[in-house]
Formats: sequence, structure tokens, C-alpha cells
Amino acid sequence: MALMQAHFFSHALNVQVSVDVILPEPEMGIGVRGQEAGAEQLPRVLYLLHGYSDDHTIWLRRTAVDRYAAGENLAVVMPAVNHSFYTNEAHGERYWDFVAEELPEAMHRFFRLSRDPADTYAAGLSMGGYGAMKLALRHPERFAAAASFSGVLDICDFDHRTPASIANMERIFGDTDALSGSENDLLALLRKGREAKKKPRLYVSCGTADFLWHMHGRFVLAAEENGWDITHREIPGMGHQWELWDREIEGFIHWIGRGREEA
Repeated sequence: MALMQAHFFSHALNVQVSVDVILPEPEMGIGVRGQEAGAEQLPRVLYLLHGYSDDHTIWLRRTAVDRYAAGENLAVVMPAVNHSFYTNEAHGERYWDFVAEELPEAMHRFFRLSRDPADTYAAGLSMGGYGAMKLALRHPERFAAAASFSGVLDICDFDHRTPASIANMERIFGDTDALSGSENDLLALLRKGREAKKKPRLYVSCGTADFLWHMHGRFVLAAEENGWDITHREIPGMGHQWELWDREIEGFIHWIGRGREEA
């Protein structure tokens, strides 16, 4: 995969932003399968989102996502959003507008990528899992599938452990008591999208020793009750750790590839 580092001015955030992008190549060198020669289809696109304590570089530093995507005709877009929870902050910046609207348009302006919703995916870990699901649930017409690995899937029940984290949640969401039923509540979005004409496939995974484990089953049940096609994986004994996320991003990339073959 070719690694591109895009730095451009964001009108949503009113600042220069950084995005890492990996793009398919016909030749990858020894030991890595490249894109099939003669392939003319524009690359599919995966928006891959980072967690609360990380930035846009973390997926390339802690996993082999570039190797997993090789040969899949899949571009991977990795933006930086700080501690925003992929949200237009109550007392801060418009990160939701950046990720949901401005980023896709910028990527299509800079690179030759498929615009077909059948070729578009979102995934992320922890805070990024929340962001990926919010993208898919608020804009189901844009995505073929979305994944959350160890995700914050019930923001209304997120454990605010320290005064600093409480203050940050209030900075992002404002009155946290008003989150339930709002456009930032994933469980409410599952219910709201019950009758949607088009629904992306959902993939969620979590370790049973993860501090967010209690949210996993709740989200799966709500998705099933509201008619969403959801695949879920529970990994015994695993916590909030990169060993799991490295396995899961590889599994998700293969999973979306199998879905295209079956379609």
C-alpha cells in the first residue's frame, strides 16, 4: 500500500488538519500481495477511526492494517479528531461536521476513490467505534458496513471516572443528562433507523474482560430488536488491548470482502 499524508485546511475546524491515507498498489514487494493487475475499479474506502488516547497515526503503528488491506482494492482513511468523540462539541469544535461531511469530500477531491455506498465502510476502536457506528446510523444510505471494536456503544452509560473526564464529556456533549434519545445516543439511533430503507451491515466485537463489555450486549440486543443485520464477536478474557484490535481489523477487512463476494 502507498502511504499518503494529507495536510489541508478544514473549514469546519478552522485549522490545518492531518489525515493518513493508504492506497492500493499493483506491486507491494516481497511477501505482500498487491492489487491484481488490470483492475480498473476505483478503490473502495474504509474510514478507520482512532480511540480517545490516540491519534490518526496509531493504526499504522500498532497494527498491520496496510498489509491486511493489500490486494483488497481498499483505501484506508485515518483522520485525527483529538478527544472529540466525533461530535460537534458543545464548547469546542465541529468535529462531526469535519468527519461526516468535509473529510469525505476532501478525500474524493484529492484521490480517485469510489463514491458508491456499496464500496464505503467505517470502523474504529473504543471512541472510534462510537464514531464509526454514529456515521453508519446517522447516514445509513452512505455505508455498506460499519464496525466497532471495544466501542463506547452506550454513551449515556459511559463511566466518567475522574473530574477531568467529567469536565471533558460536558465540554463535548454539554448536559450529559440530555444525551439519552439524542442524535449522539447510538441506541436511540438504532431505534430511529428501524424502518430505514437501506441499512448497512454492522460488526461489533469486544473482549469479555473489557471495561466497556457491559455496553456490547446491550447494543447487540438493540440492533437485533430493531432489524439491523449485526455480526457480533465476544472474545473470552480479552481486555481493552491492541492484540485484539489488530486481529479484529484484519477480520473485518476479510468480512467485508466476503460480503461483496456473496452479494
